[in-house]
Amino acid sequence: MKKIIVSRLLLTVAVALTLVGCKRSGSGSNTSRATGWQINSKDGGFQYNTNFKEQETAPGLVFVEGGTFTMGRVQDDVMHDWNNTPNQQHVQSFYMDETEVTNKMYLEYLDWIKRTYPPEEENFRAIYNGVLPDTLVWRNRLGYNEVMTDNYLRHPGYGEYPVVGVSWIQAVEFANWRTDRVNELSLQRDGYLKEGSNLEATADANFSTDTYINSPNQSFGGNEDILKGGNLKPQTNAAGDEINVYASRETGLISPKYRLPTETEWEYAALGLSEIRSYNVYRGRKKYPWDGQYTRSGSRKIKGDQLANFKQGKGDYGGIAGWSDDGADITGQVKSYAPNDYGLYDMAGNVAEWVADVYRPIVDDEFNDFNYYRGNVYTKNAINDDGTVKIVTTDEIVFDTLPNGKVVPRDLPGEIATQPIDEEETYLRTNFDRSDNRNFRDGDTQSSRYYADRFGYDEEETSEDVSTRKMYNAPKHNIQMDSAGNMIREYDKSNKRTSLINDEVRVYKGGSWKDREYWLDPAQRRYYPQNMATDYIGFRCAMSRVGSKSKGQRKSKN
Repeated sequence: MKKIIVSRLLLTVAVALTLVGCKRSGSGSNTSRATGWQINSKDGGFQYNTNFKEQETAPGLVFVEGGTFTMGRVQDDVMHDWNNTPNQQHVQSFYMDETEVTNKMYLEYLDWIKRTYPPEEENFRAIYNGVLPDTLVWRNRLGYNEVMTDNYLRHPGYGEYPVVGVSWIQAVEFANWRTDRVNELSLQRDGYLKEGSNLEATADANFSTDTYINSPNQSFGGNEDILKGGNLKPQTNAAGDEINVYASRETGLISPKYRLPTETEWEYAALGLSEIRSYNVYRGRKKYPWDGQYTRSGSRKIKGDQLANFKQGKGDYGGIAGWSDDGADITGQVKSYAPNDYGLYDMAGNVAEWVADVYRPIVDDEFNDFNYYRGNVYTKNAINDDGTVKIVTTDEIVFDTLPNGKVVPRDLPGEIATQPIDEEETYLRTNFDRSDNRNFRDGDTQSSRYYADRFGYDEEETSEDVSTRKMYNAPKHNIQMDSAGNMIREYDKSNKRTSLINDEVRVYKGGSWKDREYWLDPAQRRYYPQNMATDYIGFRCAMSRVGSKSKGQRKSKN
């Protein structure tokens, strides 16, 4: 008995000594395991969120756990496109909008732009006009659709319908704006920004996530009343110096960016593979976002009901009125049909959706089968002579004229000006060697570098045209402004063009209210110019997952 008591006493002492040793070696959450110094000390020093658990799901999004799947279509290729042959891909976990972006969501964006950059001012007029959806997409030479032209975007009757008439470029700008508004609200709630700062935004003084991260004291034009107007910040140390005035990435409060999903992410999410891991599904045998091989429900309660909004035949956009109708003739209200296993609505039908990728007929899985994406254009922040980042001001706005005549700002006031990366970032690198990677491994000898030496030029092309000619010989429409500010349009009438594919066409996925059943297959892929819009393409946003692959980190098996 004495031996047992002594043994337990020795064990207790050993455990206590071990705990003391651990504490001294810096195993505590607020003690550095590298140096032993205190983290998050009230006297200043290194500040870090040691209580961070996992990424909070941002507004409107649902979690999609990543994994391996067979991308591409395994059904019959009746169109003989051969542009989506099966290939195995791995996708990291991410978040995606549960519905398409609606008219009401987009109108909130328009309202903010209009208040911050009043179109009554000449310098801002193009900013507001550049984000307006094209409501004329509803018009048809032999159809009467003026009710949609006049009402679809703004009337409350269509508020929860997916926004259309939005180009790929406009969709990207919406996602950027959304990132800023969500992060601005997060910083308000945690006391880093004055409550109601969003209502005080002006063209010269507004919130940009990138600006706040890189130069927080220049956000809101440097207005300290807003930047230090929270209830909790700033804190002071023992010497009275302000600390923790601004939130950094280390706080975990700044959310990753909203963006368009990549084609691989969109297709993976549309298939809804969260609960089904059968051999056929894993090998790419699933045809729709729902289970089964048909577009009508087999469930006893709703047997025969359509599971998506699509064109069922010539002149049949909804079916015979009554129980067998799909409930819509054009687009339908979001959440009108059941979601897939990830909780995503309308991943087939209603509207097709923009994704981030530049279109090419082949998905180059031989080069990369992890988070595949074509469209990387790497940039860096522009730096002033004094070493600070260059913030765009209202008198420094640079406008670009798109091939269709639309004028859009390159960067908005309050944002950081960017420029292409150069040799400083690419020298001796093995993973990338240029800023613009949209043409990488296109299939020509030089991976779509300029190849004028290999071809001559005809009477319709100048030597300059040839020197910049790339693999895809698409039309090149030209728009210029004369000295009086008039727009001169030069339509490319050359009969030597061989393709509509170029670096400015983007993939869109999924069937729409205007498409036959064939296009409901998530593997189908089509393309459209990034600066143009239609009445059947909308979009939804995605966000990358940081940290663990799964929600609630899995415990170690050891």
